[in-house]
Amino acid sequence: MGRFLAGVASCLLLVTGGILFWQGRAQAPSFPPPPPPRLAAAANATPIMLRPIGAAPSADPKNKEEKRFARADKNEDGRITLAELVEPRRKAFAKLDLNQDGKLGFEEWAIKTIDKFGDADGDQSKALTPAEYAATAPKVKAKPACGCG
Repeated sequence: MGRFLAGVASCLLLVTGGILFWQGRAQAPSFPPPPPPRLAAAANATPIMLRPIGAAPSADPKNKEEKRFARADKNEDGRITLAELVEPRRKAFAKLDLNQDGKLGFEEWAIKTIDKFGDADGDQSKALTPAEYAATAPKVKAKPACGCG
């Protein structure tokens, strides 16, 4: 019985191998013929003269820190004064300085923080959900698409 099963198995293997060998023959792919070449211009036509391409613009040699310095140097004198450094932050400070005395106390900061918390707590549960807390994140200014600023 064992020899009979071995014979059947070997026959199946031979038939399978023959089918795979027959199916595996490579055939050359048939491609359509190439299109006929086009004429560039008529033989008696005058050649088209293109104007020369100008030189490519040079890359900005400033690194990130130099660009940051240039943004802070408002009068472009190569130095940053205290007034130039403080001026961009003046508006944000004025929003927090409620009594306009030029000093930011804890109470002023706490009032703004409590107000911000109350505005974010939409369901008045005295706790912020993840969605409510996400609403307190500072708004990110959109960068210009040109990469120029």
